[in-house]
Formats: sequence, C-alpha cells, structure tokens
Amino acid sequence: METLDPDLLRTFLAFVDGGSLARAASAIGRSPSAVTAQMQRLEEIVGEPLLSPQGRGRSLTPAGEDLVGHARRILAVHTEAWLALKGARAGGRIAIGTTQDFADHGLPDLLRAFAGSHPRVRIELRVGRSLELGSALQAGQLDLAITMRHAASPDEAALISEPMLWLCSEKGLATRQEMVPLALLDPYCGFREAALNALDAAGRRYRLAAGSASLAGLRTAVNAGIALTPRTRRFAHSGIVEASPDLDLPPLPIADFAIRLGREAGRPARDLAELLGSGLALPS
Repeated sequence: METLDPDLLRTFLAFVDGGSLARAASAIGRSPSAVTAQMQRLEEIVGEPLLSPQGRGRSLTPAGEDLVGHARRILAVHTEAWLALKGARAGGRIAIGTTQDFADHGLPDLLRAFAGSHPRVRIELRVGRSLELGSALQAGQLDLAITMRHAASPDEAALISEPMLWLCSEKGLATRQEMVPLALLDPYCGFREAALNALDAAGRRYRLAAGSASLAGLRTAVNAGIALTPRTRRFAHSGIVEASPDLDLPPLPIADFAIRLGREAGRPARDLAELLGSGLALPS
C-alpha cells in the first residue's frame, strides 16, 4: 500500500479551497503544470479519479469528496507531530506582526497549535499595515512579520500568493451607479494601487466612496453596499462576497505576501515561520 504524501494532500486541498488548479498553483507557489502532475500522482496512489471536467474547470468526483476529510485529518496530525517534536524544549519570546487579513483568517488556529506545543515560548502579537510592520521588523521590534510583498527581500522565509478579488456586500450595491464606487485604504496600499491601475487600464470610471486607515472602515462601507473593495478571499466573510460578474469589473493581479524573519530571530521563530508558510497557504 502506497502512502499519501502530505505534499500531494496540500496541493489537493489547495484546489479544494481555491476552486481551480490555477488558484491552487498560486496558493502553493508552483506552476499549473506541476500542480496537474501532483494531482495525477495522487490519483495514481488512490486508484480513483479525484477530479472531473466541468465546463472550463474541474470539480471533485465522489472519491475526491471522500478524500477531503481524510486529507485534512492527516495534515492536522502531521502538523501536531511536527510541532510537538519542535516545541518540547523551546523557550523564549516571539514578537509577531501581521496584517489584519491574516489576523482574522488563518493565523489564529495556527498560533493556537504552536502555543499548545511550545508552552515555554511567550508569544506577542502586533496587528498593523505592511509598511509599519516592515519598519518594526527592520528596527528589531519584531521577530517575524507577515507583510504584503512589493519586492524580493533577503529576510523572506516563505511566500503566500492569493488572487485579488473584487468584493461587495452579499446584498449587492445599494444603488446603481455609472462610476465604480470604491472603498480603499489610505496610501500607500498595494490593493489600492492594483485596483486603480486595473480600472484605469480598462477605461472604467470610478470614485472613492470610502477611505479608511483600517480594514474595519472598509468592511463597514462594503457591508453597507456603498462601495466595492479589492482584497483576497480572506476578507470575504460576515456578509461580504465576491462581486457579481454582471458588474463587468477588470481582473486584478495576484497578491503576494511574505513571511519575513528579523535579524535576531531564534529557532522557535524560524519554526513558526515554517509552520505559517505551509499552513497559511491553505485558506479554509
């Protein structure tokens, strides 16, 4: 009996969570052809087709649907064992910085698992914007930071790539408008620049309906139906969904995030960076 390689299962779940092979490739940092090859290898091991053609994409077969729960449990046990071995004797302090997107979605469960397996490590968490967190990392105030990536940096331990999406209230816009109403963070913001560049390139007129220094302000404006905002799927909850294709909005680029380590980061911080690099790449 062949074993189920955790790397293959991570790719499979990246497809399940992302909804397409292209998004799976982006999430795990591999090429689409490499993802296809991994899925074919997993199907060989299982002995059953896991994906079937559906329109221009793929959907899960009954065997694929059965594998989802098993894959999540296998990876959970794999992570638990890895953490237990790493954390048995670790001590000290880790100062972590993260953007609000990850603080709301993905990071809490991973920090809980890490804290449970590293009882002698004190964790301090700081939530802020990417530029602020990058400066704090450079100043030695943080051991580890999750920031939006604008250029390659030698302190990067892992990368997370996720599609940018146009998001709006699940009830739609409150009124029909000729110009695209936007809710954007104050400059500088990578999502803001990407949205404005995409709209300009498409010749779409727009207006700033809401500006904010925090994601809480954007969420209020979007939930009220007065604006759209560009974010990743992590922001799509609590009444916020992907915008309807009927709005004919231009495509947005991939958002790249870097998990970065401070110059004085110790072994526990490096272990946590490794955990986040694999765990955050699989949005649930």
